[in-house]
Amino acid sequence: MSIIEAIIFGIVQGITEFLPISSTAHIVITQLLLGYPFPGFGFEVFLHMGSVLAVVIYFRRDLLEVITGFFAYFTNRSKENRTQFFFGIYIIIATGITGVIGLLFEDFIGSTLKTPPFIALALAITGFFLIVIERFHKYGNRTESEMTFVDSIIVGLGQSLALVPGISRSGSTLITALFVGLNRETAVRYSFLLSIPITLGTSVLAISDLANGSLISEVGVIALIISFIATFIFSWLGIVWLIDFLKKSKLVYFAIYCFIAALFVFFFLDSSTIIEL
Repeated sequence: MSIIEAIIFGIVQGITEFLPISSTAHIVITQLLLGYPFPGFGFEVFLHMGSVLAVVIYFRRDLLEVITGFFAYFTNRSKENRTQFFFGIYIIIATGITGVIGLLFEDFIGSTLKTPPFIALALAITGFFLIVIERFHKYGNRTESEMTFVDSIIVGLGQSLALVPGISRSGSTLITALFVGLNRETAVRYSFLLSIPITLGTSVLAISDLANGSLISEVGVIALIISFIATFIFSWLGIVWLIDFLKKSKLVYFAIYCFIAALFVFFFLDSSTIIEL
């Protein structure tokens, strides 16, 4: 992989990972539009690790609060520790649901859904639900202290939809979190923190590619480092921008973008192509 390709893939992954527009769809568009061969699942997971590092550092205080409160609750049943303990449980539940569904449907998703027409449909579905949650659903005002097990189950099922290429993970978790009545701040925080365990869990599947050196030999050490740095930087910028955007603007703008991207994928990319990710 050339340095330019590494930078472009890193930028695309970083910018789109946490915006509700599907990073996988944009990686697909990038490789088909520019003709850059994508090294495969191991490289995709490697880029995701750059994104999750940005989340861990940006939300380090929130993460520390959840972890310390979770374990402190066993000896100190204060209200604050209770909130953090159950918030951690809700993260575990949603992650577990997504993991189980992913294992059950891995073969079906891999063999059937990775074509441009289906990715276009998935983008359009994302856009549709962004409009629904923005225009036809009243925002809730519940915080993490008022969350329930049912909330985590619904969000976990919503996150599972992102196993389908073209469905945004951040979009699906954000939409379902808002749907169950969480306020914007809590929904965004929950969505971002959920990305950590699900990405770390997925990375286990790519360890063999790193351990046997196949990813390094195919991509190159320099290209891997540069793509990781680019992903980290632009993931950080994406996090900052999205949080600021949601304070001032509407999800409907992301919906419009998803519709445009869907039309592009459907009409301008070869429908017979099987995407290898």
